[in-house]
Amino acid sequence: MTKAKLINFLIGKSILETVLVATIVVGFYITAFPPYFHGWGEATSSAIAGWAVNDNAPWERVTVQLFVDGRFVATQQASFSRPDVANAGWSKDEWHGYHFTLPTLSVGPHEARVYALHESGGGTRQTLQQLGDPIRFTTDTTGNNIDLSKTPTPHR
Repeated sequence: MTKAKLINFLIGKSILETVLVATIVVGFYITAFPPYFHGWGEATSSAIAGWAVNDNAPWERVTVQLFVDGRFVATQQASFSRPDVANAGWSKDEWHGYHFTLPTLSVGPHEARVYALHESGGGTRQTLQQLGDPIRFTTDTTGNNIDLSKTPTPHR
């Protein structure tokens, strides 16, 4: 084998190995960190409510977790009636809503994040994928929550 053929062979082998490793990494990433959950949430006067759907299995219920101000609050299955989700074509049925009653919070601004819980590896691995944007709200002196995304922003 000439020197030029050996170099071309080694370059080709390196390219094939890179493609193989990249394929394995992408396959693992998609399995461990699925990019197929989506949803939406809002603050109500006493809760965080919304919906969650797995695009790859739109008939299945998604387990969701709520964190407020970076602290874990609760886990539940998104299985409340949300006909608007089915009517919009996001799921096969209407049972994809969630409703987390909030604990007593201090007066002032807060931030809630809702995550879809994904299990892989036969349940040995769990990952969280945030659903939608963080939900920013404030709690007033009576304990009611006001969703800040629904409050008009003053113009300067």
